[in-house]
Order: sequence, then C-alpha cells, then structure tokens
Amino acid sequence: MREITYAEAIREALRHEMQRDENVFIFGEDVGPFGGCFGVTAGLYEEFGPERVMDTPISESAIMGTALGAALMGLRPVPEIMFVDFTTVCFDYLTNQAPKVRYMCGGQVEKLPLVVRTTSGGWIRAAGQHSQSLEGWFTQVPGLKVVMPATPHDAKGLLTASLRDNNPVLYIEHKVLYGVSGPVPPEEYVIPLGRAEVKKEGTDVSLISYSLMVNKTLDAAAKLAGEGIQAEVIDLRTLSPLDHDTLAQSVRKTHKAVVIQEAVEMGGVASQVVKSLVDSSFEYLDAPVKTVAAGNTVIPFSPPLEDAMLPREEQILAAVREVMG
Repeated sequence: MREITYAEAIREALRHEMQRDENVFIFGEDVGPFGGCFGVTAGLYEEFGPERVMDTPISESAIMGTALGAALMGLRPVPEIMFVDFTTVCFDYLTNQAPKVRYMCGGQVEKLPLVVRTTSGGWIRAAGQHSQSLEGWFTQVPGLKVVMPATPHDAKGLLTASLRDNNPVLYIEHKVLYGVSGPVPPEEYVIPLGRAEVKKEGTDVSLISYSLMVNKTLDAAAKLAGEGIQAEVIDLRTLSPLDHDTLAQSVRKTHKAVVIQEAVEMGGVASQVVKSLVDSSFEYLDAPVKTVAAGNTVIPFSPPLEDAMLPREEQILAAVREVMG
C-alpha cells in the first residue's frame, strides 16, 4: 500500500467528498490560493474554483456563522478555524447554536451537517495562544461530535465519515502530525465515528490515548516490551461519543490502565476515560488508574520549558511502572 502524509490524507478525503457531493465546500482564512496555513488545502482552489474553496476575512465568528447558515440551507460546509485556540472567538456558534439547533426547532431542522476543521497541540514553539489542547471543553457539548485522528489512515477515514454525518463535527488535527507518513488506501473508505481501535495488542496494562500522544504511547510500549511488560495501546479516535465498550474489554483483560493526553489534566478527556473504566470495570482493576497529562500552566514559548511542561515518554513509562508495582 502506498504511503502518504497525514496532511495529504486529509486533503484526499476533502477532494473525494467534494467530487462526490457538490454541496461540500471549504472556506476559512488562507484556505484558497495559499493552500491553508499548514498546506492542507493546497491545490483544491485550482481544482474546484473560488465558489467551493473560499478565503474569508479574519473573523472566526463570521466563519462559523456562515457555516451554520449554510448547513441550515442544505449545504455541507467545511469551515476551517486555523487554531483551536481561536474557537474561543466563535464559541457561541460552535457550542451554543450549531449543536442545539435540531433540538430547539420542534423538528423543523432534521439535520445540520457541518465539519469544523481545526488544529491542536504544542511542540511548535508557538506559545500559549497557538498551542493549546482544548478538546475536553467540546466533549461537554451534547450534539457536537469530536474527532482526533492519530494516523494518516485514520485521518482520511474519519474525515470521510465526518463529512457524511448529518450532525456538527469538530475535527481536530494535530499540527505535529501533518508531515507524518503512513499507509493509506487510494480508494474511498469510512471509519465509523465513535469506535476506538486497539493499535497494539497486550496483556499486562492498557494504555489509552489519542492524537499525537498515541505515537508517543506506542514508542513507550515498545520500550516496555523490552522490560517484559506487554502493553495494549488503544487509540480513542473519537472523543465524543466515547467507545466505552472497547475500553472495558481491554481493561477486563489487562486489569490495569494508564490514560495519556496532551491537554492539561483538569477537566480533560482522560478524566472521562477514568470514569468510564471505574463505572464499567472497577472490580477488574488490580491498581488505581493513572493519568499522564501536561502541567497545569500556560504553554511557554521557551523550547526547554515547553518540553518540560508537555507530557513526555518518560512520564508514560513511569506511570506504567507504578501501576505494575
């Protein structure tokens, strides 16, 4: 199977769906001739023209308001918010309007298909307003699906599923992953939303993560194998809805768990995963569930300080050794 980058996989999903459905269109800051801040939409403007790949003013509220209106009129908008940090500017449309409109109109609105693409994460030395991991906020919004792929293969399949969904989806891409390559089929395929995946089978401890931290978790699992610890690695892929069944099946086999996220620990996805495990599998656990997360501080601009603040492979190894006793 051919290998392409995470960014190319996302672009391929967008191209396939735009060819398949003329109602799909892209808009946002610099997504047109420039090809997007991270080059993801490169070439789509030339292929589909300015009516379906549109540059917008620097106004996240205008972008999301336009997306809401377009979806209500039967189109399938794909607005891009350049950084997840900037969703704070359009928070009302994204969390208070789009996810709730179907529930507020007495059945007059049967579907609201829109996919908000945005980027997340640190390690790019962009400081506290361009590096946050805010996904935990959005998992608290009923009616909004939240997706965070970790591999090029999943990026394409999950985006295709998102673009065909009839509900608002927040599709969060990690900036560091854009250049990472992996095997991706050239044909169209769909990865259903709401299903986690076991990336590595194991018997001793369940390591649960998503997005970029899946890669770091797999690296940690390889080192643990050298110590005789067979770790199972689960990629959540979709954060809302959460795949409780896959989590329970894994922990009932391994009896131990560590949950890893890049976001700060307070109010994060890891907390909800721990709750899920306690609710479904408490009697199977042989040790308390540990979490690994970023330090509870603003992301520094200083590279050494950012590296110290964000979760590292060494922390994953230490957490596993602790639960293993």
